[in-house]
Amino acid sequence: MDAGARALAPGSPVRLVASDRAALGVAMFNPHSLICARLVSRRPDDRLDSGLLTSRLARALTLRARLFDRPHYRWVHAEADGLPGLVIDRYGDVVVVQANSAGLDRVIEDVVGAVRALVDPAAIVLRNDSAARGLEGLASEVRVAWGTVDGPVPLEEDGVRLFADPIDGQKTGWFFDQRANRAAAARLVARVGEGCRVLDLYGYAGGFGVRCAVAGASAVTIVDRSEAALALAARAADANGVSDRVEVRRADVFQLLDRAASAGERYQIVVADPPAFARSKKDVGPGLRAYRKLARLSARVTAPGGFLVIASCSHTITVEAFAEQVARGVADAGRGARVLISAGADLDHPVHPFLPESAYLKAQILSIDDDGVP
Repeated sequence: MDAGARALAPGSPVRLVASDRAALGVAMFNPHSLICARLVSRRPDDRLDSGLLTSRLARALTLRARLFDRPHYRWVHAEADGLPGLVIDRYGDVVVVQANSAGLDRVIEDVVGAVRALVDPAAIVLRNDSAARGLEGLASEVRVAWGTVDGPVPLEEDGVRLFADPIDGQKTGWFFDQRANRAAAARLVARVGEGCRVLDLYGYAGGFGVRCAVAGASAVTIVDRSEAALALAARAADANGVSDRVEVRRADVFQLLDRAASAGERYQIVVADPPAFARSKKDVGPGLRAYRKLARLSARVTAPGGFLVIASCSHTITVEAFAEQVARGVADAGRGARVLISAGADLDHPVHPFLPESAYLKAQILSIDDDGVP
């Protein structure tokens, strides 16, 4: 990188050329980031302006409208939707925008304008407080860019009413990526039948647990360390008329599992959907050990013939490595297992074919046996 390149402001548009001077396209350039150039278009004369933004947003919106009946989804999934570093989630008439690249941050007002033009929302929230912004040299900021937001906002999944907090909640307020896996867990409730008890670990705002209760689970325990998240889960249980079968419990998951296993507690469905245990490459070793421990403890409290739903959102850990640690953890518990489903994120989180990191979510649903036979 020469002095001229280092002098460019973060997020500056640049033309990319090959060693033979052939044009490769136009990109957003940041001399201070590990990712120095993010490709915007293979057409070298394109510009990241309101016209291109509106076109890309409209294309992403058209795809989601084909995939989902209700306007509750991830509208833009960064590079996979042609807008590197940009995340947009939609909760009905409230839209949450997060710009994780300097190039998109430079045009954030144009993004807001394009969102308003396309869907005319009641409110647009900028959740620009992710750790990724720090790597781009960007400041942290949370503000309402348009309209007003008064507390948590409702969202729907397959007719179930849930709540997201776009101002103070985790990430952008909700995790749409697990929608299909939540639906799969809820379908298992009917397979278990009467007396189905569910333990939802790292339950956040109750997506897995409340959906299982609505599906007919007799008792659901949602565990998280955040009082605010558990309040959202309790609110969702009440909104769906299942609060009499849903308990929210503030606790450390590993400590709770140790106590539950020692007490002989068993659940027909156990969900373990933790935050990322390995946020960078240096965390991979400890992260793998943590997933193995979580699988072991979770399997110990899963009833024979029951189901374990376990996931990882650590992009640094591969599908194969995660599956191996889950298998080892279940074996450590002296249990046998059969993998029923290996899945990723739902359809509104497309994967860029040249960016495997965008396939960050890994989930397995296992049938747990009591004889320890692999």
